[in-house]
Amino acid sequence: MNKSDPSLPPLALIAGPTASGKSALALALAERTGGVVINADSAQVYRDLRIVSARPSKEDEARAPHRLYGYRDGADACSAADWAEDARREIAATHADGHLPILAGGTGLYIRTLLEGIAPVPDIDPEVRAAVRALPTADAHAALQHEDSDAAARLRPSDTTRIARALEVVRSTGRPLAAWQKERTGGIGDAVDLRPLILLGPRDWLYARCDARFETMMSEKGLAEVEALLRRTLSPAFPVMRAIGVREVAAYLRGEATREEALAAGRQATRNYAKRQYTWFRHQPPADWPRFTDALDCGVMADALALL
Repeated sequence: MNKSDPSLPPLALIAGPTASGKSALALALAERTGGVVINADSAQVYRDLRIVSARPSKEDEARAPHRLYGYRDGADACSAADWAEDARREIAATHADGHLPILAGGTGLYIRTLLEGIAPVPDIDPEVRAAVRALPTADAHAALQHEDSDAAARLRPSDTTRIARALEVVRSTGRPLAAWQKERTGGIGDAVDLRPLILLGPRDWLYARCDARFETMMSEKGLAEVEALLRRTLSPAFPVMRAIGVREVAAYLRGEATREEALAAGRQATRNYAKRQYTWFRHQPPADWPRFTDALDCGVMADALALL
């Protein structure tokens, strides 16, 4: 990706773990610049999950234009490639209108796909996919060790989704996923003047905000949201059903856990997710991307904005 180049159209990026203050900072920047906030969070694309995904409120959405929030039905699974295509369109439209596009979100795969492009992996043979997805995770990982040992070494043995993806790619195409990924296409990183900021506030502050966030998920509105989702009887494999918090709230609604048990499990799941995101954003983005390490509150909002 390019260094800052004022001759290119600008793109602000505010990224970081869940509950780190991305939405508030993006809104503040949009109000200051007349910009448009564009969602880069994989759960917030679904209209089914306003409360559970912590989407901006209707009041916040009325203060500045917001795009790609709640724009897909939960039955319409959104891949990183799908989102990147939609984001490219929204960014181009915002530039055409003479405004600043502001990406805000914590899904690293989405952001990387948009900026760096995507591997041109051919469609996977349906029979291969079905066979791979039917394997227990341990068996799939063992098979991957024989068929793509480099991928097996990179992935956690419990990482069901990525193990299955690596195995189905090598079986269907005859090439490891890493080989395809070297041929990425469609990235916009070299076509924009990227102004990124990674929010990495203190962990104790972040985890306290995660706990408070799950309390909101267990509110009357949050419970109603998950209850409505469960009535749709969607496949548990759908991304919307695997969003952080859905499983824990669902267990409470089904009577499989008490409220306190669901709260404890949900808080822990949210913290674990934030920890994984924190680690990813600390190490994966380029070293010259600024990291903001203070607790993001009103007192330091101006300092964070200055970095953008």
